[in-house]
Amino acid sequence: MTYGTTTRKAETALEGARREQGVSREDALALAEVARLDELLEAASAVRQQGKGNTVSFSKKVFIPLTTLCRDYCGYCTFRKDPGQPGAHFMTPDEVFALAEQGRRAGCKEALVSLGDQPERIFPEAREFLKRQGYARTLDYLAAMCELVLDGTGLLPHANPGVMDGPALDKLKDSNASVGLMLENVSVRLMGDGLPHADAPDKVPSLRLRTIEEAGKRAIAFTTGILIGIGETMEERIDSLVAIRAMHEKYGHIQEVIVQNFRAKADIPMANHPEPSLDDMLRTLALARLILGAHMNLQAPPNLSYEDFPRLLDGGINDWGGISPVTKDFINPEAAWPQIARLEKETEARGFVLRERLALYPEFVSRENFLSPCVRKRLNALAASDGFAN
Repeated sequence: MTYGTTTRKAETALEGARREQGVSREDALALAEVARLDELLEAASAVRQQGKGNTVSFSKKVFIPLTTLCRDYCGYCTFRKDPGQPGAHFMTPDEVFALAEQGRRAGCKEALVSLGDQPERIFPEAREFLKRQGYARTLDYLAAMCELVLDGTGLLPHANPGVMDGPALDKLKDSNASVGLMLENVSVRLMGDGLPHADAPDKVPSLRLRTIEEAGKRAIAFTTGILIGIGETMEERIDSLVAIRAMHEKYGHIQEVIVQNFRAKADIPMANHPEPSLDDMLRTLALARLILGAHMNLQAPPNLSYEDFPRLLDGGINDWGGISPVTKDFINPEAAWPQIARLEKETEARGFVLRERLALYPEFVSRENFLSPCVRKRLNALAASDGFAN
């Protein structure tokens, strides 16, 4: 394909995107290659306006790091620990409840429960802890802790445990308003020697896609997304976004897509790996909006862009994700969340209205089959008539 042909395809794709016609994989590749950043941002903003208007949302959450033990060794992660390392921990039920209750008192409505992936499969210490609690699998213990939080505090759990099978998802649906798993990328190449997923068996793309599909079959509202800047190509980012779109077109269950940017840290194997630039982040966000369309909720974490976070709005996002007045971002502890007051100020300065949402997005609140009776009862006490937080 010649440069002139690519440019014409990009122009046609931008025109189609503005008319809500959607962007094909081929068109997205053409846009990524030749479209100017300002053109992409203008088109992405126009598409967001069509589907989301001027509303930008966030969730007030408490972050519960159920366990830092994990069987995966990703090149960019500081959250996971081996037994005996500083910070290695499995939270007890009392610790879970105390932290959730602290969040409830601070006005949180979401309990984000994050944890390492299947640590019992390689660590006897994890198996012993689970046995003392009466469980064989971390996923089963997670389900019990989500039920404890829901029943004991009224917070709506959102579990983010890694790869899940059907029985685990069935249990989590009983106590979770939504569930999450970052796809990260569909590229098997990233599992090669010396690459970030080389020693991470749960990052096999087909396993992660299967989890997302199993959630779709069960009508579970799902959060997923991509991680950029870990060595992937723009084509691999686009392929990942197209895969997410295809899954949502089939099951209608993906409530939000996150575009998260890699941040280097001193104590990771990728400490010297270059971070994606803000322009790269904005270009990827804009392409994500054009690929996913006007009605998908698109999020970028504000704390990972530091002082530049207000510019993320230019990329077509309509959500800031979870912001905690209680706990730090345990995945990126060096990056503090912005204060909600500042988030509101910066959002409104750009012509938007900031609204607090729940762990379940407003458009899913009225879908009866997406919630168990127990979760529905708790959610009704927290939701306003339009599905946002009351």
